[in-house]
Amino acid sequence: MCRNITELRGLEPAATDEEIEAAARQYVRKVSGIQKLSDANREPFEAAVAKVAAATTELLAEVPTRRQPPKTLPPLRRPEVQARIAAKAAASG
Repeated sequence: MCRNITELRGLEPAATDEEIEAAARQYVRKVSGIQKLSDANREPFEAAVAKVAAATTELLAEVPTRRQPPKTLPPLRRPEVQARIAAKAAASG
């Protein structure tokens, strides 16, 4: 359904809370069609992200470990994404 959500199960080290939230946020964006938050949709959107992240955390804790790691790295582990995040933080800081 959503190409941008990468597999988090089997990562070494394990998926971080930040990676789980990023995947949840991307999922909620996709199914809701909301790209920009407004005062009218912020609260339900953030509540949905929290619920999806909690369900994902529970799922990852309960499913058996993988024999092989996922084929792709989550975006937050990719050097080019880290550089983009750092540049954005420097520009706004």
